[in-house]
Amino acid sequence: MTSTDQQPFLSVKDLKVHFSTEDGVVKAVDGLSFDLVKGQTLGIVGESGSGKSVTNLTILGLHDPARTTIEGEILLDGKELLSASERELERLRGNKMSMIFQDALASLSPYHTVGTQIAETYRKHTGASKREARARAIEMLRRVGIPQPDVRVDDYPHQFSGGMRQRAMIAMALVCDPELLIADEPTTALDVTVQAQIMDLLKDLQQEFGTAIIFITHDLGVIADVADDVLVMYGGRCVERGTKREVLGAPQHPYTLGLLGSMPSLDGPVDVPLSPIPGAPPSLLNPPTGCRFHPRCGFAEKVAGGLCSTERPALDVVDGRGSACHLTLEQRAEFFADFAGSRHH
Repeated sequence: MTSTDQQPFLSVKDLKVHFSTEDGVVKAVDGLSFDLVKGQTLGIVGESGSGKSVTNLTILGLHDPARTTIEGEILLDGKELLSASERELERLRGNKMSMIFQDALASLSPYHTVGTQIAETYRKHTGASKREARARAIEMLRRVGIPQPDVRVDDYPHQFSGGMRQRAMIAMALVCDPELLIADEPTTALDVTVQAQIMDLLKDLQQEFGTAIIFITHDLGVIADVADDVLVMYGGRCVERGTKREVLGAPQHPYTLGLLGSMPSLDGPVDVPLSPIPGAPPSLLNPPTGCRFHPRCGFAEKVAGGLCSTERPALDVVDGRGSACHLTLEQRAEFFADFAGSRHH
């Protein structure tokens, strides 16, 4: 899925990630495909347990090979990652591809200063001296908006506020100017003002370096602000994808419709209650047959022959737009019309 005619910088094809546990095999990701070009942002959305983070940890090679079975193909600038050695992945991580983790306090070491941790990454990948690496750390802290960076570079993580720690994580992720940046819910637990600052920072840095960004979140409001394309995941599968305007403005899958319906709208009447999705996400140890969303779907009974519970719907993609649903296009137009009209983008 790309928004331009450029060749994809990252290409994921039919990715399957299964974990062996005492209770059985967890099918965390089951046949996922997408493309991402440089300078574009792909937003991946879905409830907890949908496979968002597992997908991106697999791209980075951060999994336990003894308990993980991976199939498919991941190409980064033409290089196959699933067959790469750990040494090759270490050279790529933090250098050509990098990740901003969700919990900055847990991701930063409490025993080392923020500056030391940023400088260590830079020295590892560039061979720079300690002095050069320290100067680079100060430069990056200044770039991400940390006040008095030449002083705060010697502070420990607990001396930073939540927003400052997240900025420090971004500085660490970007210190080697990676071409692929994966942001795993980087604004979670931050107040809305700091959220806006972090998102503006990412957009500015993307414009400066032409970085390809994957933005993982459950917040569709954030996606509406930062993403070019959107991929909706449920139960380890992609259920809908397209441009931001297509997916948020005219959803084609009941799950996407449910996610949007559970959010307040500035356009609609204020006295209309939100519509939460009933039930809970499926167990990936024993996922439902057919469409994995069918036990929670209010439209499953509209499909003749009980296909939703017996047959997996194909993800039919045309020009980057597609959804995996047994409803016909005519049925979707009829059933989703009221919603689409009330949330015109």
